[in-house]
Amino acid sequence: MDVLVWLLVAVPLGTGAVLACTGRRGDRPAPAVGIAATVTTLILAVQAAVLRPAVSVPLFAGIDAGLAVDGLSAILVVTVAAVTLAVLLFAAGESTAGRSRARFTGLMLLFSGAMLVTVTATGLATLLMGWEVMGAMSWALIGFWWHEPHRVRAANVAFVTTRAADLGLYLAAGAALAGGVGSLALVDLPDTAGPWLHLVTAGIVVAALGKSAQLPFHFWLSRAMEGPSPVSALLHSATMVAAGAYLLLRLWPLLAASGWGGPVVAWTGVATALVLGLVAVAQTDLKQLLAASTSAQVGFMVLAAGVGGVAGGTMQLVAHAATKSALFLAAGAWLSALGTKALPALRGAARRYRLVGMMFTVAAAALAGLPPLSLWVTKDEVLAAALHRSPALYATGLAAAVVAAIYSAKAAWSVWQPEPEDAAAGWDTEQAGTRAVSTLARPVLVVLAGCAALLGLLGLPPVAHAVQSLVGAEGAAAPEAWELVLSALLALAAASVAWWWGSRSLPIPAPVSRLLREWLRTERVAELLVVRPTMVLARGLAVFDDRVLDRTVMAVPNAGRWLARLVDRGAEFGVDGVVRAVSTGARRLGAFARRPQTGQVHQYYAQVAAGLAVLALFLVFVR
Repeated sequence: MDVLVWLLVAVPLGTGAVLACTGRRGDRPAPAVGIAATVTTLILAVQAAVLRPAVSVPLFAGIDAGLAVDGLSAILVVTVAAVTLAVLLFAAGESTAGRSRARFTGLMLLFSGAMLVTVTATGLATLLMGWEVMGAMSWALIGFWWHEPHRVRAANVAFVTTRAADLGLYLAAGAALAGGVGSLALVDLPDTAGPWLHLVTAGIVVAALGKSAQLPFHFWLSRAMEGPSPVSALLHSATMVAAGAYLLLRLWPLLAASGWGGPVVAWTGVATALVLGLVAVAQTDLKQLLAASTSAQVGFMVLAAGVGGVAGGTMQLVAHAATKSALFLAAGAWLSALGTKALPALRGAARRYRLVGMMFTVAAAALAGLPPLSLWVTKDEVLAAALHRSPALYATGLAAAVVAAIYSAKAAWSVWQPEPEDAAAGWDTEQAGTRAVSTLARPVLVVLAGCAALLGLLGLPPVAHAVQSLVGAEGAAAPEAWELVLSALLALAAASVAWWWGSRSLPIPAPVSRLLREWLRTERVAELLVVRPTMVLARGLAVFDDRVLDRTVMAVPNAGRWLARLVDRGAEFGVDGVVRAVSTGARRLGAFARRPQTGQVHQYYAQVAAGLAVLALFLVFVR
């Protein structure tokens, strides 16, 4: 059974690595290979959710690399695999990747595999591995069209911002070791000794809020919209943005142990849900509206983690994954067909492509919290836990739910308006539209929109109790009937007002509206304080590497070559001269030695006599 959990992460990671390295030769089979790998991963995920395998191998002294599928991760692995399959099926029918299908599919599989490692990790060491790979793949996917500089800049902003927050995990790991948690196991983190507990909590909270695009890190999600639509669907639904919320839900005991972690996380989540909801209302670009709504909806998951509503937060995560992937893929289908994602230019898009329009509307209604759809139930599960902790949290969360109904209705209203006579003038502003929706996109949208609607069954008492038991949250606060009725009435009223209001300007001052459209302008502050200094430092280090380190390294072989030339010019001449002198002397001695060899006996006698005479004289004078 241990092999099962290894296969669960190895299939997407291994297949993705191979596809990403095959180049153009793998473009043709890449979609089929990617879908086959994802189907296999989904089957393995379902088996793992039933069998609950766990594995652990030594990594460092006292620290293991462990993977396990428990109640919470069982839900997540199935959700991640299912959404990845839907996104890759959609992408197979689109021209998203152009002539780089192998690289695109490979990166998507690596991205999904890293998320699977993250949700099954049992310790900070393994978690960091998945966390880092996921961040790197997000950078590669957001900047997938690397030949367009503005997309690369967007990828850099997103990567540097999340990377800065990710340093919190390293702080948490170091503090845990200092606090006596030598194993770095997640279950042992609440037992960190002394003040180190607060450092561990702070590191985890910062890393999670950064990954989940919560205040004040929210702006990077706007830049992530520069990636292909399937990337947005996967990133915003079940993977990267959900990873931070998952981590907080997983480590709710740590937040409770710190004393301050829970309230900070809860108020950050509910503030994000409200403020980013207002940002979504102000948007005139469909993908930007959906991106802001992602931060807002994940805020409910973060709120749930802060108040200990693990079951409600998990339900919200699953329902949001289906809803948001359907919305982003529908937006991607219109972008491919009409070449635009601007809301004014998309008027009549739902009428022109009715199936896409209907599925988009179902998902938008779920996002609005309309009964009996999924997010109506899951939001109230979260709000019930918030009410149990603080009426102020509940009231703020309810206000955020009302704002969610407004931006959802705005999106649906825009695409269902009659198509203007000059509609074509607004098309093809971002890419050349195909004027058709791919065949594969239709069943994918139907399934995802159906899940967005039917996951409302999570609110039925038997199902809700099963989820609570699965994630170890038995006895969690459940919404009362009046809470469900109140949220439903508010959502219906807000959606009706938003539909009636239409495209008229917001009843707020123009500077405030502009501030909301620009995502509170926090990107400018972060770019000045974090991104630009980081990129300047990176460029400076690159120059230092090229001009100092590289030249220093190259100086060693250059010096060797210089010495070789010196030896060749100086020493070789003398050595050759000695060798030549020896050989010349030996040749001359040989020629001289041949002269006495005449073959005449009397000359040999004379030579012997001369030799004896010399020997006699030597003996006389020496002695």
